[in-house]
Amino acid sequence: MPSFAVIGLGSFGYYVSRYLAEHGFEVLAIDRDEAMVEQIKPFVEKAVIADATNKEVLQRLGLQDMDAVIVSVGDQIDASILITLYLRELKAKQIIVKAITEDHGKILNMIGATEVIFPERDVASKVVESLANPNILDSLRLGPDYSIVQLAPPSSFLRKSLRELDIRNRYGVHVIAIKEMVPENLVVVPTADYVIKDSDILLVIGRLEDIEKLRKLD
Repeated sequence: MPSFAVIGLGSFGYYVSRYLAEHGFEVLAIDRDEAMVEQIKPFVEKAVIADATNKEVLQRLGLQDMDAVIVSVGDQIDASILITLYLRELKAKQIIVKAITEDHGKILNMIGATEVIFPERDVASKVVESLANPNILDSLRLGPDYSIVQLAPPSSFLRKSLRELDIRNRYGVHVIAIKEMVPENLVVVPTADYVIKDSDILLVIGRLEDIEKLRKLD
């Protein structure tokens, strides 16, 4: 079973710990605040009161053996940098760190974080994107130029086959799957004969500018 450690049990760390545990993963939750540790205890495999800025403590807790360590120590920039450095020295497999500012994120990347996240910024971006693009249901960014998007089909696509629509050549995006909602079913790599229904959701991959053109179709 995959095992994860979460350092820092503020709002972000608390919910990451809970959601990982709810997915059946082994979670070690760590914080210096006893009240926060007690709050998460009922939901995780193990929760401990510890100072994660102490390298010996990290080693004793076995964080170097975890599948990933998530560092979320609020606005304690110095602490997150020190913890990240120690985790890298201990050769932790994956170090995911919450950053506060762009410069903070750059430093974390330089000293060994395998992934830097900006939860507030990322959530804000997703909210704005959902408001600006109501027919895009969900998306996964693949670098600066490409994305995988769940898209409600434009009305002009309905009752037409993928062969007729020729989406790849006309719009530069690929339909990699279709989620049928009635009844629920996932069609992976649909054939050219597949006919689009109003209850379908298209899963497409392509450049952001091409997906945007597709989104604007009626």
